[in-house]
Amino acid sequence: MIRSTIVIPNYNGIRYIQACLESLYGGTTKEIAVIVVDNASTDGSMELVRDRFPEVRLIVNRQNTGFCHAVNQGIRASTTPYVILLNNDTQAELSFVHELEKVMDNDRDKKIFSASAKMISLYDKDKTDDAGDYYCALGWAFAMGKGKAPERYTRDRDIFAACAGAAIYRRELLEEDQVGLFDEEHFAYLEDVDIGYRAKIFGYRNRFAANSIVYHAGSAASGSRYNAFKTGLASRNSIYLICKNMPAAQIVLNLPFLIMGFLIKTLFFVRKGMGKEYVSGLVKGWKLSMSPAGRRHRIRSDRRRFGNYVSIQVELWRNLARLRD
Repeated sequence: MIRSTIVIPNYNGIRYIQACLESLYGGTTKEIAVIVVDNASTDGSMELVRDRFPEVRLIVNRQNTGFCHAVNQGIRASTTPYVILLNNDTQAELSFVHELEKVMDNDRDKKIFSASAKMISLYDKDKTDDAGDYYCALGWAFAMGKGKAPERYTRDRDIFAACAGAAIYRRELLEEDQVGLFDEEHFAYLEDVDIGYRAKIFGYRNRFAANSIVYHAGSAASGSRYNAFKTGLASRNSIYLICKNMPAAQIVLNLPFLIMGFLIKTLFFVRKGMGKEYVSGLVKGWKLSMSPAGRRHRIRSDRRRFGNYVSIQVELWRNLARLRD
């Protein structure tokens, strides 16, 4: 029985998509469903998938609708208990799917919303790319273990959010009356932290699956780790993330940390020559948060979830110490 649908958003991934799909079909879990959602690629990658992998379901968009819309299309088209999101610039180890499913299967109470695989650099396998995502009181999201030895991260553990570049989700919780789908106002960047944050507000957990491994090229679509497009969009979404998930009282509580965090980031991107893009993104994030669309997606605080907010706040403070891990 097929238990997982793997959704791969693709935009001009001709360099990577074939190796990505071959690694999945060569894995130890033979019964899988794969959906590739193509965002108007012009490099022949869509045709490659259609011609060489007829077993893959291909959804084709006429324009680039962004990461969030693409993966939501794939999620809506799935019917399996689990949905795995996977970047097109990855290559999965043999037991990638099995290890993710095992983490979810061992959760008898079904309180685990997602589990994140260990991502290792495709071009330098001695370096970790992501060992689980965290979020702290400075308003910073960060990947655990970036650039450090993969051997340091060998145990499953709770994390703030799963990196959607290689993660499994419990599909029933992605229904609209539960945690819900990815927020398409993000377009791309921080959407995975947002949905993980939302799950925690509703009392669910996110895990790191240390034995599920993928190798990740990184920044294959945007072109580099830091660029104007990514900087502007990520800074916009960093404001939106706060405004939609934090109650007003929690924002006030964290305000000194948030001001410090955004000032440090501004100086960082000024030195990178992208200060204008970063500050412009912050302004756009505020405007989005105050817009009808932003207000519509805001998570309304509920007294019944007070304990969840307290737990999240403690984690925001605790994660300040994890910035060096």
